[in-house]
Amino acid sequence: MPIIGMVAVLALVSGACSRGSGRGVGSGITGRVTISGSSTVEPISVRVAELFEDVESGVAVTVDGPGTGDGFKLFCAGETDISDASRPIKDKEIGECAEAGIEFVELRVAIDGIAVMTNENNPVDCVSFADIYALVGPESTGFKRWTDAQALASELGSSSTLPDGSLDIYGPGEESGTFDSFVEIVLEHTAEERGQDATTRPDYNANADDNVIIQGLQSSDSSLGWVGYAFTANVQGVKLLEVDGGDGCKAASPGAIATGEYPVARSLYIYVNKAKAEASPAVTSFVDFYLSDGGLGAAVSDVKYVNLTEEDRMASRAEWSAR
Repeated sequence: MPIIGMVAVLALVSGACSRGSGRGVGSGITGRVTISGSSTVEPISVRVAELFEDVESGVAVTVDGPGTGDGFKLFCAGETDISDASRPIKDKEIGECAEAGIEFVELRVAIDGIAVMTNENNPVDCVSFADIYALVGPESTGFKRWTDAQALASELGSSSTLPDGSLDIYGPGEESGTFDSFVEIVLEHTAEERGQDATTRPDYNANADDNVIIQGLQSSDSSLGWVGYAFTANVQGVKLLEVDGGDGCKAASPGAIATGEYPVARSLYIYVNKAKAEASPAVTSFVDFYLSDGGLGAAVSDVKYVNLTEEDRMASRAEWSAR
């Protein structure tokens, strides 16, 4: 998230949760909770914080979303209580936390799809994993037009006929969990089979702000990009592409994301510093509320993400209780 947007979120949530509206009916706990990490999970945590203020108005919660990777850097340095993440923590990050003496609990909180998008004027309606690899994978560096990727896509087994338009690509950067999830789900298998690094081409328009990515897609009739599905609600000038992950073209929808029918979907998480939760009733109370029906159950729906099943919600609560 850009600095201006981050400050706005900090001011909104911290102000709302610290000004004491008189509506709090909780235990009278006071304190602070600091959250950073995924810009995808950020709207959920912001909404939970707003709902939490209605119960515990003495707790100030700050939330920002620089990206999953940057959030884990802060978390493993002991600078935050909770880290939002749109992918599981990596082994390297686990090691960094361990070196700093930080133990954590991983809590799954929601499901989100990754929407593959283009401008509404682009004739393309569906892309396969092979098409996407040919257009944005590590072997596509320098491709300036969609047709530049045609030979590679065909070599990979695609039957698509790519349009003859400029290839203007917009997506999150490497600091983003959405970037990592997209690479892992869509590109990694083909890259490894072909002896390539599992990553994207470096020459695309990368930005940590999903809204900036969407603006880029709106600006070019033959654009291509990807963002978290929740950011696509009520967006004009773009269209969601169906994606063929091997079982035919599938459209992104809450139901298809929840069942896994749509092939580009991932779980969303929060990571809680165990020691900080032990030392701070504010942190413990906030996470208790986060996992409740009044917290997570309401917030995920409010911000248009996909709720976990009841079984999975109970599993997260059990994980938190067992800490």
